[in-house]
Amino acid sequence: MSKRQQKPFRPAGKVSRLAFSEEERADPALEKPLKKAEKAADKLEKSHAKIPKKKTLVTERTLDANTAKSKVRLYFEETNKPKPPSKLAHNIKSVPQKELLAQVHKEIRKSEQDNVGVEAAHKTEEGAEFVASSMQKAYRSHKLKPYLQLAKAEKSTVKAEINYLYHKNLKDSPQLSSNPLSRWQQKQRIKKEYLAARYDKGAKTTQQTASHTKKAATTVAETADKLIQYVISHRKMLLMLLAIAAVIIVIMSTVSSCQLMLQGGLNSIIGTSYTSEDADIVATDNNYTALEDALQHRIDNIENEYSDYDEYRYDLDTIGHNPHELAAYLTALLQTYTPNEAQSELQRVFDSQYKLTLTPVVEVRYRTETRTDTWTDAEGNRHRDTYTVEVPYDYYILNVKLDNFTITPIANRKLNSEQLEMYSIYLETRGNKPFIFGGGTNNSAPSTDLSGVRFQNGTRVGNQNTVNIAKDQVGNLGGQPYWSWYGFNSRVEWCACFVSWCLNQAGYSEPKFASCNSQGVPWFRDHGQWANGNYKDLAPGDVIFFDWEGDGSADHVGIVIGTDGERVYTVEGNSGDSCRIRDYDLNSNVIMGYGLMN
Repeated sequence: MSKRQQKPFRPAGKVSRLAFSEEERADPALEKPLKKAEKAADKLEKSHAKIPKKKTLVTERTLDANTAKSKVRLYFEETNKPKPPSKLAHNIKSVPQKELLAQVHKEIRKSEQDNVGVEAAHKTEEGAEFVASSMQKAYRSHKLKPYLQLAKAEKSTVKAEINYLYHKNLKDSPQLSSNPLSRWQQKQRIKKEYLAARYDKGAKTTQQTASHTKKAATTVAETADKLIQYVISHRKMLLMLLAIAAVIIVIMSTVSSCQLMLQGGLNSIIGTSYTSEDADIVATDNNYTALEDALQHRIDNIENEYSDYDEYRYDLDTIGHNPHELAAYLTALLQTYTPNEAQSELQRVFDSQYKLTLTPVVEVRYRTETRTDTWTDAEGNRHRDTYTVEVPYDYYILNVKLDNFTITPIANRKLNSEQLEMYSIYLETRGNKPFIFGGGTNNSAPSTDLSGVRFQNGTRVGNQNTVNIAKDQVGNLGGQPYWSWYGFNSRVEWCACFVSWCLNQAGYSEPKFASCNSQGVPWFRDHGQWANGNYKDLAPGDVIFFDWEGDGSADHVGIVIGTDGERVYTVEGNSGDSCRIRDYDLNSNVIMGYGLMN
């Protein structure tokens, strides 16, 4: 194609911007996305204006109605210059030249060892070629700059307009924003429809459509007679084939519908699930718990580390995190991760979540001191006077303050809009792995009926008050009183929080734990109060730990009501997201062990 015949460059997509009504402009809910869309469209128009132009001579022939003579008018039409060829095409065109130069340099190097002058000249030549090549690349980059800026502006405009249409759709249909998953699905639908309308490359002109229609009509006319004659002569066979085809179509439609439903369900599950391996997710969370344990250890040793103070004043938030918040944050940010890959980000999150402040204060106080003065009178008699005085002294106080800002505010600050949307979805679905961190069971069967159960007393007295407190909570749904008491601002797997709350209500300050495996079991073992699952001398108020998967990790915890000699009866939180009474065979292999409270 010659230069005169070459079509002018036209950018992908449409230059026209969205049209906004006065009502839309006055709506506060649409103000921000509307301004972003207009700003992006302005940049797109400026980018279009910066595309290099060229003038093409155009010949226009017109007929004068008065003289019946034709007139020819010449004028210049300004069009966009075509975009330079791609880097790949540019490199392909230069391959023969590069190969030729390579062969020449190869031959020259063969004689360089015998002639120093040739070698020096060759080095100078190669240097010149390198400079020329660099200048060529720089020049080409300069030529491509306006086209690259246009592509960038086009992409920004598309994103801004999709965002506006999404907010407008939510305003018109508020029910679509009921949960993060539906919002995400709605945004994807709007994006798909918008792109289909903006980049419709399958549209045909009226002239093309008419031409194709004419050809098709001609073909039909030529074959119509032959087809009619064939149908008449083979009508029985055709009817049989049509019946078979109808049956096949029905079967295929059914299978296709099932496949679509299955695929849609799988895509929904995959898109809302944690993407890392379960072992990596749990190990990463344990690493974060280790950072929290180190912080707790430091606070416990403040008075030893700073021993020169007269008083220590503590204002401490609870140390603890929601493991699903951490997993949702890391998945939204990193997609997939291993403990090593997430370690640096863990430290950044930890440093943002916890702030330990030590503030020394010196107060001037007074203490009463008794003093004695001795004096001699004029007659030589010695006297002693005793009195008290208020003496000032410095009193040193260390204020210890710990703030826990939790992970969700950190996510709101550090994640972009798309990552934050996925973070909300992961929290909503708990990554489709609600019990990956332990702390519950999906057993929603009714509570065990204790009527008629005869409990046997062991050698240990236990604490019936703890049992009574726990039983009074049966029926609670969601565990809000227990995880909020522990210090969480949103729902966590709350069976350990429930046990800790009951023990605290019964007068025990310890143990207090939110994780069965990383906090609860280690506390009882460290304090010499642990018994394995085959232990039989149970007492009311003991703590029972379960291992559902048999992997040696505690998955769930409850409070022992008692035993009838064959079964152990418990009160458990987060059993089907509720407080319920359960019972197990004393020899059940799901019982990992017991925390003995006395």
